[in-house]
Amino acid sequence: MSSLPAIRVALAQAPLHAQLLQLRVRPDQDDFVSPVAVTLADALVCEGSEPMAILLGDRPIGFYRLEESVRSIAGHDVDWPALGLRSFFIDQAWQGRGLGSAVMAAVIDDVETRHPGIEALVLTVNCRNAPALALYLRAGFADTGELHLGGRAGPQHLLVRKLRN
Repeated sequence: MSSLPAIRVALAQAPLHAQLLQLRVRPDQDDFVSPVAVTLADALVCEGSEPMAILLGDRPIGFYRLEESVRSIAGHDVDWPALGLRSFFIDQAWQGRGLGSAVMAAVIDDVETRHPGIEALVLTVNCRNAPALALYLRAGFADTGELHLGGRAGPQHLLVRKLRN
């Protein structure tokens, strides 16, 4: 039994920003996710973007964004109500501790709770990022077989996770 506090997610409100800005990925992951300073600043000015904190108790251990526009993720629209998921990462100090599945469950639960009309989450994952791809597949995402070629670090798999809504 774990003595760690519960994993949860929350909107990245201003009081969390300083702590979020301290989060980092491992150097070998830099190609796959932009620095939190860049993506947080962008999310705060992009209409339809929700910057999200991944929390262990009250401590930020990761970050991601939800996007109203799936086009901004996939390069095209989809025929069902969906949100895009991007810039997902867990801080390097918290990686490798088996938290990924609990984090993804919290993300999915949050979307299903706060966005009841949404039927799916859409994301892309770099073809070279095998650990992230494995995490998303374990969390119920399905590879569409489509490759998104607009990624800054090369081709990306397009994944979809149907929701219970």
